[in-house]
Amino acid sequence: MRVVLAEDLFLLRDGLVRLLEAYGFEIAAAVESGPELARALAELKPDVAVVDVRLPPTHTDEGLQCALGARRDRPGLPVLVLSQHVEQLYARELLADGSGAVGYLLKDRVFDAEQFVDAVRRVAAGGTAMDPQVIQQLLSRRSADDRPLGNLTPREREVLELMAQGRSNAAIAAQLVVTERAIAKHTSNIFGKLGLEVSDDDNRRVLAVLAYLDRGR
Repeated sequence: MRVVLAEDLFLLRDGLVRLLEAYGFEIAAAVESGPELARALAELKPDVAVVDVRLPPTHTDEGLQCALGARRDRPGLPVLVLSQHVEQLYARELLADGSGAVGYLLKDRVFDAEQFVDAVRRVAAGGTAMDPQVIQQLLSRRSADDRPLGNLTPREREVLELMAQGRSNAAIAAQLVVTERAIAKHTSNIFGKLGLEVSDDDNRRVLAVLAYLDRGR
């Protein structure tokens, strides 16, 4: 699997290269600026891009905008964005086209190698990988005056958070130490209470949940 990586800090960029190569990824390019990223994405056509939000020369949202531009030129290009802090606007921009193959992780997650690599693979496969803190903020913002969310049981809220992160029923069941059948029942209840169409497709249901949580913006 070919990866284009964009990170301006040398030590972190070098560490990410070594980590991804250790898990069998091929690094097509490892760049440090927005213009380099734009060229690499256009010329190398990687399987997935792992991109820091803030890159030179502006150090604002250059990395994100380069990635979004590449997705416009090549719809569905898998993009995993790394950020120092939770920026809900960035998460919304990534999810705006509703096609999936996107991820938003805090850089702290990079230090959990298996979690990070799992997110890269999930995004490359067309799935969604959202940082738990992003989901928590979206839930907190909506739960204050949102009756459907208030109707969820504590267990259903746990399942909702994991579902929104991009976890499959099997993965949620393993984490909560329950059966897949129990999780299927919880997800059915969640979709019913939130007024969403039930879906067996992991990515479709994640996008539906995120769209619901984002209605309050």
